[in-house]
Amino acid sequence: MRKSWYLLLFVICSFSLNAQSSFAQKLSDTAISLTKDKVIYDPAYVSIKYPGGDVPSDKGVCTDVVIRAYRKLGIDLQKEVHEDMKKNFSKYPKNFGLKKPDTNIDHRRVPNLMVFFARFGKSKSTEKNPTLYVPGDIVTWLLPGNLTHIGIVVNKKSADGKRYLIVHNIGAGQVIQDCLFSFKITGHYQYQK
Repeated sequence: MRKSWYLLLFVICSFSLNAQSSFAQKLSDTAISLTKDKVIYDPAYVSIKYPGGDVPSDKGVCTDVVIRAYRKLGIDLQKEVHEDMKKNFSKYPKNFGLKKPDTNIDHRRVPNLMVFFARFGKSKSTEKNPTLYVPGDIVTWLLPGNLTHIGIVVNKKSADGKRYLIVHNIGAGQVIQDCLFSFKITGHYQYQK
C-alpha cells in the first residue's frame, strides 16, 4: 500500500513539475517573440479598456513586456491585479497616491506586480547565483535613481554560457540582453495561474 502511495505522489509531482516547466518554456518563447515587435519606450498614462486592455502596441514600458507575454498565454494581468487590488487594496504600495484601484495603470507598476506575484506565485531567492534563475522566471530590479524595473528570464544564454538572458524594455524597446546581475535584484518570482 505504501509503495503505491509513493508512486502516486511521484506521478502527481512529476506532472506538476512538467506543467510548470511547459508553461515556463512557453512564457520564455513568448517573451522572445515580443522582441520582434518595434516598441518605443513610453511611460505615459493611457486610458485603456478593461479587461484585456493594452497601451498602443508600438509603445510600452518594462511592465508591458510582462503583461503582453502573459496575455499571449491567456493570463490577463490587468484583470488579475485589479481583482486582487479591489479586495486587498491595503496590501499594495501607496507610493502612487491612489485612494482606490485604477484599471488603466495598476498592473503597469512594478511594485504592484511584485506584490501580486509574491501573493499568487512563488517567491524565489534573490541571491547572485545564476543557476537559480531559469527561463520563465520574473525578475525585478532597482535601477539607479531609485527606479523599479522588471523582466522575464528566457531560454537563451549569455555569451559565456553562465546565465540566461532577460527580455525587458529599459528604454530601447523590447529586447533580449545579458543584464541579470547588472542592477540590484529586488524580487524573483515564478507565476502560473
